[in-house]
Amino acid sequence: MNDQRLMHAVVDLARLAGEATLPFWRAEVAVTQKADDSPVTAADLAAHRVIADGLQALAPQVPVLSEEDCEIPLAERQGWSRWWLVDPLDGTKEFIAGSEEFTVNIALIENGEVVFGVVSMPTSGRSYFGGRGLGAWRAEAHGEAVPIQVRSAPPAGTGFTVVASRRHSSPEQEALLAGLSAAVGELQLANIGSSLKFCLMAEGSADCYPRLAPTSQWDTAAAQGVLEGAGGEVIDVSGQPLRYPPRESLLNPFFLALPGAAPWRQALLELI
Repeated sequence: MNDQRLMHAVVDLARLAGEATLPFWRAEVAVTQKADDSPVTAADLAAHRVIADGLQALAPQVPVLSEEDCEIPLAERQGWSRWWLVDPLDGTKEFIAGSEEFTVNIALIENGEVVFGVVSMPTSGRSYFGGRGLGAWRAEAHGEAVPIQVRSAPPAGTGFTVVASRRHSSPEQEALLAGLSAAVGELQLANIGSSLKFCLMAEGSADCYPRLAPTSQWDTAAAQGVLEGAGGEVIDVSGQPLRYPPRESLLNPFFLALPGAAPWRQALLELI
C-alpha cells in the first residue's frame, strides 16, 4: 500500500477511534493522573485500543509509539526507521471540560520526518490530513475531501492572526507576540485547543503559531504533516525543521509554525 492510500485508510481509522471516545464525552468520566501529572480518561484508552489494533492490521511491520503506550526503551526505538506517532486523544483537558476542541492524532514518521498526518475531530467528524509532497485536505463527516492551503498574507481587511493555546503560554511567548506585533501590525489572536491550531493555519484561517512552551512529540507530528502538505513549515527557534528522531526525551523544542514562503520569517526568528 502506497503512502497516499495508507493515509486515506488512517483517516477512516482515526474517525473510528474518535467514535470510541464519544460515549465518555460530557459524561461523568473518571480522570486519573499519569506520572507527568497529565490527565488520562477511559476515552483516551478506548481510542488507543482502536488505533493500535487498526494500525497493526494496516501495517503490521510498522511499530507504534502512542502517548498511552510510550514506555518503549530508547535502545529499541533507535532501531526504528519508520513508525507511527499517535495521540489517541489530544486535548484531554478540553475533553474533560466538555469542549469540542479535542482530536485524534496519527502520524507516520520515517527517519525522523513526518510522512503524513491525520487529525480527526470526534464531535463533528471533520478530518484534516496531508503530508509534504502529498498535499493537504479537509473533509467533513460525510463529504468530499477539499484541498487546503496556507495563506501567504492575511486577506485585505483582515488582521495578522496568531494562533494561541487556551491553556499554555509563557513569558517568552508573550514577549515574542509583542515583538511580532511591532513587525507586522496589530495581531488578532485565535484561541483554540489541541492540534487544531496547526489546522487553522493549514486551511488559510491564520498566519502563525508560535509555541514557546512545552509540547510532546505526539502533540504536534500529525498536525505538522497537515500543515506541511498545505505549504507550511514547522521550525525550531534556530530555523531548522522540527524533527522526531528517536531520543530519550519525547518533549519537543520550542517551535514556530508558519507559511513556507512567509516574508516575515527572518524577522520572527530574530525576535527569539
